[in-house]
Amino acid sequence: MTGVRVEGEARLTTSRRGRVALGLAGITVALAVAVALSLTVGSNSLPLEVLVDVLRGGGSSEARYIVNELRVPRTVTGLVVGVALGAAGALIQAFTRNPLADPGILGVNAGAAFAVAVGVAFFGLRSISSFVWLAFLGALAVTVAVYLIGSSGRGAADPIRLTLAGVALGAVFSGMTTGMTLSNPDAFEQMRSWNAGSLLGRGFEVLLPLLPLLGLAALAAILLAPGLNALALGEDVARAQGANVAGIRIGVIVTVTVLAGAATALAGPISFVGLMVPHVARWVFGVDEPTVLTVSLGLGPVIVLLADVLGRVLISPAEIPVGIVTAFVGAPVLIVLARRRKASTLS
Repeated sequence: MTGVRVEGEARLTTSRRGRVALGLAGITVALAVAVALSLTVGSNSLPLEVLVDVLRGGGSSEARYIVNELRVPRTVTGLVVGVALGAAGALIQAFTRNPLADPGILGVNAGAAFAVAVGVAFFGLRSISSFVWLAFLGALAVTVAVYLIGSSGRGAADPIRLTLAGVALGAVFSGMTTGMTLSNPDAFEQMRSWNAGSLLGRGFEVLLPLLPLLGLAALAAILLAPGLNALALGEDVARAQGANVAGIRIGVIVTVTVLAGAATALAGPISFVGLMVPHVARWVFGVDEPTVLTVSLGLGPVIVLLADVLGRVLISPAEIPVGIVTAFVGAPVLIVLARRRKASTLS
């Protein structure tokens, strides 16, 4: 009887691995299509053969400018932002044991927006490159404050206290940001595009300084994922398995802050990606956290790039910021998924 059970479990594991491999192959194809669309579709759409010609070093001067100066930096930024938000969402949902959590739950978005508002209103900052680091530091400062508040009093910080502290501080900083932008029309005008969540005008001079931090954070997320599987069984069981519970918690908070903070600094607050992507990954592939994280790393940029492309064509030649598109598309998709029992649980 035991042999039959072991054989059945082995078959189940093999089937799950095959499904994951097939899913990752599909995500790879979808990502390649999304990148191609991002490079070719827009107010000045380019045929695929023209894109290939430009990438080989040929093409007209206009085509080279559109691809190399506008589309390539925008596409790479979308890839980076999607990876960061997908990974941050997977980590924060596993950490809080809440499938409807997103990176903003720790006050990351609110902290970044407040710091940018201060920079624009009081220090005269006007360009993305001038306030990207300010946004990142604002996100980091608020997350540290959330952790200090959540860990005060008796006992160590736990996900519920951290969530409550993050929501409370996020609301406070969002209110102050709104107050500053409404009382200072110039600040509101400068923040409008960034605050809507956009990839437009994000060149490599903005992206490259943040890439080392994002790379280290992505590596940290991969290393932390197995420990989150252990924490899902309970703190006592995790400690019995040799997991460093306190270290995992601090590591997750720091990693989520770097990933979500950098993504928000680059593109502004983009909603629903960090919430929806791991939710879909868990529904399709199960609750194994390394698998959910791996799928989220690939699916996040697919969602961001396709939303950006959709925003370019809906009211062409004008554009809808990617953050608005993800909100419109993500909300109904999330409602459908949340109604499914398997999609609404982490166990």
